[in-house]
Amino acid sequence: MSGYDYSTFKTIVDMCNMPSCIFSVEKKDNGSCGDIIMVATNKNFSMTGENVEGLPYNAKLTRDPKFEDIVFRAAWNNEHYHAYIDTTRLYGFWTEDIIIPISNNGDEKIGYCQFIYNLSKEMDSGKYSIISPDIASFVIRTCINLRKEEDFYSAMTTVTRDIREFTDSFAASIMTVSKDLFQFEVISESVRNNTKNLHEVFSTIPYEVVESWETLISGTDCIIIRNEEDLCDIEKKAPEWVKTLRDNDVKNLCLSPFIHQNMVIGYLYITNFDISQLSRFKDTIEMVSFFLTSEVAHHIFVDKLKATSSLDQRTGVLNRNAMNAKVDELAIELKQSKAPFSVAFCNLNTLRNINIKQGHDAGNNLLSDAGKILREVFENDFVYRSSGDEFAIISTGTTDKEFEEKIKQLKEKASDPEWVYFTVGYFTDMAEGNIHTAMRFASEYEQEFKEDFYFKHPEMVK
Repeated sequence: MSGYDYSTFKTIVDMCNMPSCIFSVEKKDNGSCGDIIMVATNKNFSMTGENVEGLPYNAKLTRDPKFEDIVFRAAWNNEHYHAYIDTTRLYGFWTEDIIIPISNNGDEKIGYCQFIYNLSKEMDSGKYSIISPDIASFVIRTCINLRKEEDFYSAMTTVTRDIREFTDSFAASIMTVSKDLFQFEVISESVRNNTKNLHEVFSTIPYEVVESWETLISGTDCIIIRNEEDLCDIEKKAPEWVKTLRDNDVKNLCLSPFIHQNMVIGYLYITNFDISQLSRFKDTIEMVSFFLTSEVAHHIFVDKLKATSSLDQRTGVLNRNAMNAKVDELAIELKQSKAPFSVAFCNLNTLRNINIKQGHDAGNNLLSDAGKILREVFENDFVYRSSGDEFAIISTGTTDKEFEEKIKQLKEKASDPEWVYFTVGYFTDMAEGNIHTAMRFASEYEQEFKEDFYFKHPEMVK
């Protein structure tokens, strides 16, 4: 131990009332961190009573590249460390960590430091006073910016830009994850000199890749990739994700989750930052993520509330209330500035027959299938369930020819008199700008086709 012996280290840790350990930290020939060994521990360090002395640190603690970097800096650069961290998802407690350098006494291969930690069930806001003034200032400014902007997306864009500049990273983004819908959304981004569009980058990444992050992050408070070695380590567990990182020239990365009610609802994603500032940088990100989580959770809650109030649960299309609101909005817009638009009414002629002969469960399945077909055909249009067996379409972004082609596709997909069969009436307004008149014409045309359907199929219940 180059001047130190076990009894000396044991005396040091036994003098501490909190859980304490002496780490030996190896410096490799290339100057990087090697093995970190628990040389001596006090009785509080191993709460379960097992002897962990002589074992690698990750036999007791979760392996964390950022923690290794901090310990290495303490042992070899004489840097002290004191942080208060949200580790409730990992351990069920908040953690206060203290790392104290111990002189390596001239040894060129092994350095030492003392690690002390304390757990608390509830967050103690007073302990945030231990952070440095520049970090505190940045966190406070972030909170102010979150409240200053009325629009959620504008606020997140401002905060994301500040985070990228503070970390001196190439790119930063904030995203939400909806596991029930199997999708994610990039809600803000900031790229140095605007040299890349992250929305485009993430649009090529399947949901399954983002879903894999939760498994990777389950053993730590965030994912840190420092170098090629870490990248290769992650590649063994998530090869598809690492391929996207390599394709986009990502050399290092920090992925910090937003955890609300023990569920991951989003991430802060930062790439290609100044690795020498990792310790300071990660402490800041952990604190900022804590405050961002509540904003993201509120945004998701409001979005779901809006969706619930405007969505028809049986079919997955918008409901009549949403249709009425859109018609009123469009009527005002068209008065001010006339523009071409198309409307259609589609009657699900088979619904009553299925309900009577096969029961309402079959009728609900029919509605679900009908809604799916409508959403597929009119993917970029507004689709509504206007009544029990009637649906309405409003299209403001297609030409009359394009809309006719969609109607043709619908008739091809929904022409089964034993299951999904739509009769359709539609109307395109090129110049008048009267949404109510257009809807009346479309409804009248649909009624004519519906009568013709029942004439051809007298066995169906009208």
